[in-house]
Amino acid sequence: MKPLHTLTTLVFFLIYTVCAFAQKEINPSGLSVTKHTLQLKDGSKINFTATTGYMPMTTEYGELRANIFFTAYTKDDVNDPSKRPITYTFNGGPGSSSVWLHMGALGPKRIVMTDKGEATAPPYQVIDNEYAWLAFTDLVFIDPVMTGYSRPAKEIDKKEFLGYVEDIESVGAFIHKYSSQYERWASPKYLAGESYGTTRAAGLSDFLQKRYGMYLNGLVLISQITNFQTARFEIGNDLPYPLFLPTYTATAWYHGKLSKEFSNLEALLREVESFALNEYTLALTKGDQLTDAERKTIAQKLSRYTGLSETYILETNLRIMIQRFTKELRRTEGLTVGRLDSRFTGSDYDDAGENYEFDPSYDGTIYGPYTRAIYDHLQRNLKFKSDLPYEILTGRARPWNYNNVQNQYLNVSESLRAAMHKNPNMKVLICNGYYDLATPYFATKYTVDHIFLSPDLKPNIQMTYYEAGHMMYIHKPSLLKLYDDVKGFYTKE
Repeated sequence: MKPLHTLTTLVFFLIYTVCAFAQKEINPSGLSVTKHTLQLKDGSKINFTATTGYMPMTTEYGELRANIFFTAYTKDDVNDPSKRPITYTFNGGPGSSSVWLHMGALGPKRIVMTDKGEATAPPYQVIDNEYAWLAFTDLVFIDPVMTGYSRPAKEIDKKEFLGYVEDIESVGAFIHKYSSQYERWASPKYLAGESYGTTRAAGLSDFLQKRYGMYLNGLVLISQITNFQTARFEIGNDLPYPLFLPTYTATAWYHGKLSKEFSNLEALLREVESFALNEYTLALTKGDQLTDAERKTIAQKLSRYTGLSETYILETNLRIMIQRFTKELRRTEGLTVGRLDSRFTGSDYDDAGENYEFDPSYDGTIYGPYTRAIYDHLQRNLKFKSDLPYEILTGRARPWNYNNVQNQYLNVSESLRAAMHKNPNMKVLICNGYYDLATPYFATKYTVDHIFLSPDLKPNIQMTYYEAGHMMYIHKPSLLKLYDDVKGFYTKE
């Protein structure tokens, strides 16, 4: 009997081994596929499938170049893909994973913050997201190489992916491969990006058309930046100063540093925008040809609109850099204000520095909760295991290559214009936070006003605004408004 028992055990072992090997061959990427149900804002329920793991990116000859990590959520029981949109989505950095949009606004789970957007006490809480975009589109969250769990193949230098052109090509290749492998060419296709992710989205809109003949239905650009000249505080580039000014004003207004006569924020911002585009821009253009009287007048108005002292503004040569503003506004109280969201405050070792030590709206607000959220969600809910660190916002995606624009500023607005002129049915929704000092809303407006679209295409771009910062969805009222705005954008297409 014992030999028979041994033989039986051996047979079962061989069967198990063969099945396991067969399963590995069927699913070489190690994908985890799970089933879920979510109750949405309107009370309805949606059944969906989550697919998470690696997409092997190979050459035409089958040579592995990278493994791109992704998480896809697709509605179940959809027989006609042409009736169900799909949205490819990513964050920015460059060097950021897709965690922020994934766990903050779009995905089926979200991290719990206070209504203002502050972190709760660790270990934090993740809940079902009744505002998930699954209500109207399938979602594919993409982590570009060197973010999240995405890595280059062995012996492939990471620099082959770290640059504007390189990034567009690799993410574009992923979108093409996913659309083909999962049979989504018939679906309405969208891109949703945040921050540098809007740079990527604008570039992809043209690249996908040129390289793969893939024409998109729309872009959702959250905290947009497509013209880098609007945000580079460098000697000789005066453009950022008037474009950041309205956000300085909104910040000072929020922190109670302006005159009580300014009771309505939106009315105040319209006044400041006019000053910024006209009197202030002219003064900056004059340079040292400004008279003492003109200089004093501009300094007085800047003080009135920023809450900074007239003396300090004169010392800055009428040019207030963001790094200085975040330290100076509440210096006498020993507080700094945030860059990603200027509603938040922090404190440094001392108050004598020119810049803050850390961004209180990142390190002190979102980094910890969102990191906890993505690890736990991937491991427990989506059943994906990895020993790698999930790179949230990493310096490992450096140096970033801008060789395509040597001796000039990166400006992909022209790529967006070209894509829209070739594909006049493509619509664009741009979402802006009033308290965003990373990609200020007025810089976005300036950029849009300088794309020079054909007049008949201008209505294709829609702008929305929120009383929050870069990640406006951490603010509960803005999360609700964002959901309604985006849903309207998709459903009216």
